[in-house]
Parts: sequence; structure tokens; C-alpha cells
Amino acid sequence: MENIQNKVVIITGASSGIGEATAKLLAQNGAKVVLAARREERLHAVVNEIIQAGGDAVSVKADVVSAEEMQNLAKFTLNSYGRIDVLINNAGVMPTSKLHELRVEEWNQMIDVNIKGVLYGIAAVLPTMREQQSGHIISLSSTSGYQVSPTSAVYAATKFAVRAISEGLRQEESPTSHIRSTLIAPGLTNTELFNSVTSPEVQAMASQVKGIGISPYSIAKAITFAINQPDDTLVSEMMIRPTVL
Repeated sequence: MENIQNKVVIITGASSGIGEATAKLLAQNGAKVVLAARREERLHAVVNEIIQAGGDAVSVKADVVSAEEMQNLAKFTLNSYGRIDVLINNAGVMPTSKLHELRVEEWNQMIDVNIKGVLYGIAAVLPTMREQQSGHIISLSSTSGYQVSPTSAVYAATKFAVRAISEGLRQEESPTSHIRSTLIAPGLTNTELFNSVTSPEVQAMASQVKGIGISPYSIAKAITFAINQPDDTLVSEMMIRPTVL
């Protein structure tokens, strides 16, 4: 893991699930991790665990739906470590439902967090990475970013968008600024995403697949693999899903 040592890594949605697992794994391998999320107390707990294990970690309370807070996150990182090597756009929500339920507020929430949040993260770090002539932006999509299923129309649309943004970023920045862009597409994973579901139909469906999902550490390992590649090597897309699905 020599290409992870001392890299400064920002992780959004880092208070639980994939973000927490990734922060811990990267810190174990020598990265300096900056954890960001809305739940400040939970962030502090994760940071303390990392530090007690010998890692280097700090945290910032930040909501990805705020462009200003994402800019402040980048500034904090630069003030703390002097550079930004990796951004992991991990924050996301998944209040899925069928379109006829007309859960418009939940549609807007997914658009704000899953699409705008990714864009605000990119906007916050891209100037620094262009100046450095190096960097790596990793964005979390989903298997739903490749295939739409009933109840997932809006969620899938946001994850299709993340795919487009990640690929566009790769084409624009990799050849000239040496900024790598990677898309990670998890399948069913044991995280808190289903906690945001309010549709009774989807809640019933979720209860039937409990226990099938894979560990967040499986996704963390994929992210770690992508970061650890030599600077001249880009893992552009990875899909990780349960064997049984």
C-alpha cells in the first residue's frame, strides 16, 4: 500500500457505513483522513477510534448539499495538511418509492445529496488538484446506476448522473491535469441507506433482503485498491455486489 502512505483523503458521509469503513482502512494503511458528515458526535467517535489505533484523522461537520460547507471543508483540509490528494464522494441517500406515490420532497433530497453533493465536492477540490497537477476523485454510484428497477427510478437517475459526471471528469482532467476519476458502484450493502425509506412497500421489500448485503469493508477494500494504483494507472469503474444476487 505504498501509494496510500501520507495521502490526504477527504471522505464525505464518513460517520457510518462505507465512509466509516473506508476511513478506518485507509488510516490503517497510512493515509491522513479528513472525515466529513452531518453527525458531529459520531464523527468524533470514529476519529477517536482511528487515532487510538495509531492513525491520523480529523473531522469536519459538513453537509454536501451546501456548496459553502464543502468549500470550507476543502479549506480546512488545506490548512491542516497543505494538500488534497483524494476526495471520496460517498455521501448519499436512498428513500426509494414508486413514482405514483409522488414523494416529491424525497426526490429533491436525492437530487440534492446524490448529484449536487458530488458536484459541490468536485468544485471544492478541483482547483487545488489542478494546481497540484495531481489528485484522485472517487464517486460512489450504485448498481442502480446501470439498471433501473421498480421503486428506484429517481434514485437510479441520480446514480446514472454520477456515472456521467465521473466519466466526464475523467475525460476532461486525466489527460492534462493528471487527476484520476474513479466510479465505485456497490450492490446491496449493509449500511444505513434503507433507514431513509418511508414507502411501506419498499420497507417490506427491504426486510426481505436483510442479511444478503455485503459488508461496507468490501467496498472500502475496492476504494483502497483504486487509490493504491500507481499514478499512471487509473481504475475508472468498479462494481461490487453480493455473490448471491
